[in-house]
Amino acid sequence: MQLRYSFRLYPDIAQAAALARAFGCARVVFNDAVRAREDARQAGGAFPKAAELSRKLITEAKQTDARSWLGEVSSVVLQQSLRDVEAAYRNFFASLKGERKGPKTGAPRFKSRKDKRQSIRFTANARWSITDSGRLSLPKVGAVTVKWSRTLPARPSSVTVIKDAAGRYFASFVIDTDPHADAARMPDTDQAIGIDLGLTHFAVLSDGTKVDSPRFLRRAEKKLKRAQRELSRKQKGSRNREKARLKVARAHAQVADARREFHHQLSTRLIRDNQAIGVEDLAVKGLARTRLAKSVHDAGWAQFVHMLEYKAVRYGRSLVKIGRFTPTSQVCSECGAKDGPKPLHIRTWTCAACGAVHDRDHNAAKNVKTAAGLAVTACGAQVRPGLVLAQRKETGSHGFPPEPRAA
Repeated sequence: MQLRYSFRLYPDIAQAAALARAFGCARVVFNDAVRAREDARQAGGAFPKAAELSRKLITEAKQTDARSWLGEVSSVVLQQSLRDVEAAYRNFFASLKGERKGPKTGAPRFKSRKDKRQSIRFTANARWSITDSGRLSLPKVGAVTVKWSRTLPARPSSVTVIKDAAGRYFASFVIDTDPHADAARMPDTDQAIGIDLGLTHFAVLSDGTKVDSPRFLRRAEKKLKRAQRELSRKQKGSRNREKARLKVARAHAQVADARREFHHQLSTRLIRDNQAIGVEDLAVKGLARTRLAKSVHDAGWAQFVHMLEYKAVRYGRSLVKIGRFTPTSQVCSECGAKDGPKPLHIRTWTCAACGAVHDRDHNAAKNVKTAAGLAVTACGAQVRPGLVLAQRKETGSHGFPPEPRAA
């Protein structure tokens, strides 16, 4: 399977300017392609093919005075921008036909130079490389300093350079993992576990383990409020406002990074110690419309379950998602008697049938494990071992020895 390994970049002033030009040129080509498709739709004609768009918007456009500056960046960056337009339209039409799972996808929109996230992609034919000194050499950009936090297990097939809202640069490498190396890293085990996700405790396991909720957003609220208040007092369009905006973006980035690292560490530990895992298919969107919305978003259940899914596929584990309407909090895990719904403030209860005293979350976790049938599925058979898209990050991005820098 494919995974993304992300590393922090530290370009100098000249390299940052070259990356800004590449971001701008890729954005212009993307917008020109969207405009060409929209003009063809309004005229009632056929959509232009990718080869035709490449010839008109890149090859011929470089010969004109209005677009001559497209030659200042790598042509691979411009070609990949056209590929992004094609992929966006394919997803849009597949969503219209009902062939694409998930929420409906809208038609591609024009990109703005004021967008806080910019990205460009270099494929193998762009002749980018990792130098002997550990720098990332990009065509028409230069050798950029990289903060290597771990080794690359294989040769990357492409690299995407990203500038986020906080002004940070990242290099995201796409790696094809080795199944034999993954199997050796995490050998099979005979353990199975059920997980009950919540707010008081982030996760309660069927073996009685309780994982406290870090509440990263709640802990950073005071700092965020102060930074947002300073931003609101700055004049729009001023440099001080841009500085205040970066301060707010960095504060939010710290919260998101800490939450992601927590999810990675916990999901990796669960995948390593258990052959089969049961978890509820929670309706996060519905819960986010209640008075608990901020706490639900702060917990990040969807991101955590997504990490469990692709790590289970990678390491040959079984992940079973039970229905969200399964009454895990109403059924006694000892005798199976259904005791009815209970308000959230009731944390312990006694079964009227057998007299067993239950902790609400622990009982739910054991019912999740039972409902998933993990007693018979812990033999190592994979559940939904389909293709998984390359992920944003992997666990353990901090603390690994930086040598060697690349495979």
